[in-house]
Amino acid sequence: MTNPQPWTAHILTMFPGMFPGPLGHSLAGTALKKGLWSLKTVDIRDFARDKRGAVDDAPYGGGPGMVMRPDVAAAAIEWALDAGEHAGGKLARICLTPRGAPVTQTQVKRWAAGPGIMVLCGRFEGIDQRVIEARGLEEMSVGDFVMSSGEPAAIALTDGCIRLLSGVIGNPDGTVEESFEQGLLEYPHYTRPRFWQGQEVPATLLSGNHEGIESWRRREAERVTQERRPDMWQRYRSLNSRVV
Repeated sequence: MTNPQPWTAHILTMFPGMFPGPLGHSLAGTALKKGLWSLKTVDIRDFARDKRGAVDDAPYGGGPGMVMRPDVAAAAIEWALDAGEHAGGKLARICLTPRGAPVTQTQVKRWAAGPGIMVLCGRFEGIDQRVIEARGLEEMSVGDFVMSSGEPAAIALTDGCIRLLSGVIGNPDGTVEESFEQGLLEYPHYTRPRFWQGQEVPATLLSGNHEGIESWRRREAERVTQERRPDMWQRYRSLNSRVV
């Protein structure tokens, strides 16, 4: 009987040396050493069509920057999908780009529940749209800002998946009350010392009244969500008519 394949991140990048990077440390790094997940980097330049290793070309219609060629990207994608799906399962197909839909915790949970992900790191001015559509990639963004490449975003997205894998976090209950899990941002936290620089820990947290503590935490989560993420607050209110 063969051992099941671990959850695997297939990262398509022009800079494989950037990995595992932070993923080789802390919880993700420990889990990687234990074999709870695995990392496969695919160097996009290996699929270049000329001796120079060029993977980009000038955009049709003119304009600044360069665009990743569809034939080069497709060859790298097909290689990764073939390796991943022969290992047992259908990989999520993700293309990281500032023009993508925002990554959500719901999507991260879906990706973590599968056999793994294939992530194409954006670069240059963009990636030829034809290969994105032809290979069924989900265009995703980790935030409303632009980075020089998709690799840091790939690390962030992969880390979000890894921490949800079985055995990675010692106490899985710790993920239940995190931000986004209940449609709200998480409540604030406090620890010792009780008094610090003229500030005191909220009295409710010292009361021993578990019902009162839970009520305080809910109110604080609602307050901070309303202040910082009005978009989340509106969704939360629409799903919870009891909230006023």
